[in-house]
Amino acid sequence: MVSRLARSIAIGSVTLAKPREATITVSGEGNASTAPDMAVLSFSVLKQAPTADEALSENNKAMTEVQAALKKAGIADRDLQTSNFSVQPVYKQFEPKDGVYIPPEITGYQVTNGLTVRVRDLTKLGGILDTSVKLGINQGGDITFTNDNPEAVFTDARKKAVENAVAKAKTLAEAAGVNVGRVLEISENSPRPLPVPAPMMRATMQKEDSVPIAAGENTYVINVNVTFAIEQ
Repeated sequence: MVSRLARSIAIGSVTLAKPREATITVSGEGNASTAPDMAVLSFSVLKQAPTADEALSENNKAMTEVQAALKKAGIADRDLQTSNFSVQPVYKQFEPKDGVYIPPEITGYQVTNGLTVRVRDLTKLGGILDTSVKLGINQGGDITFTNDNPEAVFTDARKKAVENAVAKAKTLAEAAGVNVGRVLEISENSPRPLPVPAPMMRATMQKEDSVPIAAGENTYVINVNVTFAIEQ
């Protein structure tokens, strides 16, 4: 039989659960814009010939001239990268004759060699496009404007995102008749921000005497989640 003292100790050891702290969690979004300082070009040389060797030789010649011209324009080796190289047969298709299937016939070969170029001096961009087209670039031509080191813009966007979250929390708390307390938790819920495309941020290469370029602005967006304590 449990003694009266033992029962008293057992009762005295019970710990009451602490009430959960009242909180309010909101998301905030901030964005900051800046002019781009770098362009990334993506284009290709496509050559077709009766044999794979001929197609490859013609493609190599054109791409070598393009790369030489880019280096002469001041593009460093680190800003040139080959991509999407391929050799493919070209087929001639035949209609069935008297219901008999006629297999396609290889009539030649296509060699495609892609190149990604980072242009850090945007004043040279139009001339680089013109020269590349004249030397043999005949596919692609997409341009993406970006920033080499946008950390300062990220910082500005983060500050605005937190300010937005604080404003939301105050509005909700005021409507509920309570006050916003200290910050309990804050997190950024997105990976490294990428620029949001804006009108005129992309241009397509055209075989003209001059390629007009409009760089526009890059806008970077940051999203945060913030949890505040609620003061009753």
